[in-house]
Amino acid sequence: MEKKSLVQEFKEFIMKGNVMDLAVGVIIGGAFGAIVNSLVADVIGPVIGMICGGIDFSALAITVGSAQLMIGNFIQAIINFLIISFVIFLVVKAFNKARDLAVKPEEEAPEEPAGPTTEELLGQILEELKSKK
Repeated sequence: MEKKSLVQEFKEFIMKGNVMDLAVGVIIGGAFGAIVNSLVADVIGPVIGMICGGIDFSALAITVGSAQLMIGNFIQAIINFLIISFVIFLVVKAFNKARDLAVKPEEEAPEEPAGPTTEELLGQILEELKSKK
């Protein structure tokens, strides 16, 4: 068994298909994340702000001793997460629907003629056994 160098092992690891697929997925995910973040921040966020009367949660803070807890940023992050999750849900749902429409359903195979039931087969076997005695 020949010993492989660290560089050779790394090259084999990085060239595996699933590692490359993961890398592509991360890159596309990052780009898609930027699109969704822009949609939330630039399109959906202002609409929600108009509906809520211009409330900006990011300014809310609680002071505890000398520390200031920026609870508003946390609330805003939760709201952004929910909006982003919903948008991704809608995109995935639309993608799945489009994929289902693009894939032609397989032709249904004709039903095979119904054979004898289990009871009928057992009856035939019983008759055969009785006739051999």
